[in-house]
Amino acid sequence: MNPSPLDIASSDATRGRLEDATYAKVTWRLLPFLFLCYVAAYLDRVNVGFAKLQMLSDLHFSETVYGLGAGIFFIGYFFFEVPSNILLHRVGARIWIGRIMISWALLSAATLFVTTPTMFYVVRFLLGVAEAGFFPGIVLYLTYWFPQRRRSRMNALFMIGIPFAGVVGGPLSGWILQASDGMHGMTGWQWLFLLEAIPSLILGVICWIVIDNKIEDARWLKDDEKKLLLARLAAEPKSEAVHSFRDALRQPSTITMSLIYLVLASGIYGLVFWMPQLIKTAGTDDTFIIGLITVIPYLCAAIGMILIGRSSDRTGERRWHLAGCALAGAVGYAVSAYFGSNTLVLVVGLSFAATGIIAGIGLFWILPPRVLTGAAAAGGIALINSVGQLGGIITPYMVGKIRDITGSASLGLYVVALECLVGAALLLWALPKRIYFREPAGK
Repeated sequence: MNPSPLDIASSDATRGRLEDATYAKVTWRLLPFLFLCYVAAYLDRVNVGFAKLQMLSDLHFSETVYGLGAGIFFIGYFFFEVPSNILLHRVGARIWIGRIMISWALLSAATLFVTTPTMFYVVRFLLGVAEAGFFPGIVLYLTYWFPQRRRSRMNALFMIGIPFAGVVGGPLSGWILQASDGMHGMTGWQWLFLLEAIPSLILGVICWIVIDNKIEDARWLKDDEKKLLLARLAAEPKSEAVHSFRDALRQPSTITMSLIYLVLASGIYGLVFWMPQLIKTAGTDDTFIIGLITVIPYLCAAIGMILIGRSSDRTGERRWHLAGCALAGAVGYAVSAYFGSNTLVLVVGLSFAATGIIAGIGLFWILPPRVLTGAAAAGGIALINSVGQLGGIITPYMVGKIRDITGSASLGLYVVALECLVGAALLLWALPKRIYFREPAGK
C-alpha cells in the first residue's frame, strides 16, 4: 500500500522539525563561543585606536608612525595566514584556534612595554603572525558544520562580534584610559593593552575543551543527528568546485574575490583605527564620551548585519545585497569626509559606512566555499583573507600620512569611499554568474 499524500507531508514535516532542531543544537553549541572569541579578537584590534589618544603624546609618535605601526600588524598576518589555515585543516580547529588565541593574547599584552617606534612595529608584526589564520579558520570551520543556505546566518552570528566589540570595547576602552591612568605607575594605554588581553587568554584555554574538530567527533550529538548533518553537507550543490590549493591559485575568481575583500577590509580598518580620532577631531575630548559615541555606528552595523543577512538568506540572492553594502560604505565614507567637523552628521556617515562594510563582510564569505573545497578551501580562503588584510596596511598608513601632510583625514576618507565604489563594480560585473547561483530559500 502506497503512503498517502497526507502521510508524506507529515513525514516531511517531522524531518523538517528534526533538521531545524539539530541545527539549532549545533548553533547554540558553537556560535556563542565563536562569537565571544571574535569579540575578544576585535577588542585586541580596536584598543590600539583608543590607545592612540594617549600613546602618541606619551611616546612622541607622529600620526605616520601610528598608522604604520597599526598597519604593520597585517604584514605578519599576510605572510602567515595561508600556512596557518592549512595547518588548521590538518591538525584540527580545537588545537589550532586555541594556540592562536593564547599567543595573540600574550603579544597584545606585551604592547604595554613599547617605548620606541621600532618596538611598536615589532610587537605589532608579531601580533599579526600570532593571529594569522583565526578569522579564515573560523570561516572554514563553519563550512564543516553548516550547508550554504544556512551559512549566511551563521557567518552573521559569528561576525556580529565586530560591531559588538565596538559597542562594548568603545566605552570600556575609554573608561580604562580615563580611570586607570597613573595607577601603579602605569599609563591608561598600558592598562588598556594588559586588561583587554585577558579575555583572549581565557577563551584560548576554553577552546581546547569546547571545540570539536568535525561532526563525527561531537559526543553531544546523537547518531541520527550526525547522519543528518553529514547528509546535508554531502548534498550541497557544487559550482565547479576545485579541491587543491594549486588549482585555487589558478582560478580567476579567487583573484577577483581577493580584490573585493581588499576593498571591504580597507573599509573596516578605516573605522577600527580612526573612528575615535575622527570623533575627537570633530570636537569631543573626553575619552569616555568618545567611547560612548563609537557605540552608535557599531550598534547600527549589528542591526543591519542581522537584517541584511536574513533578507539575503530568505531570498537566496547575494549579488545585489553585497553590492548594496559596498555602495552604503562609499556613501558613509563620503559623508564622513565632507562633514568631518560636525559630530552629528559625522556619526550618521560612520553609521552608514559601518553598516554597509560589516554586513558586506558577513555576506561575502558565503562566496569562496562555492568554488573552493578541501585543501583549496583551507588555502584559498586564507589567501583571499590575507590579500584583503593588506587593506589594514594601506588604510591606516594612508590616512595617517595624509593627516600629517594636510592636518585633515578627509582626503583619505574620500579614497576609501572610492575603493568601496570599485568593490561594488567588481561585485556586480567581475565575478562569474555561476558563483551567484541561488540556494533554496531559507527559513
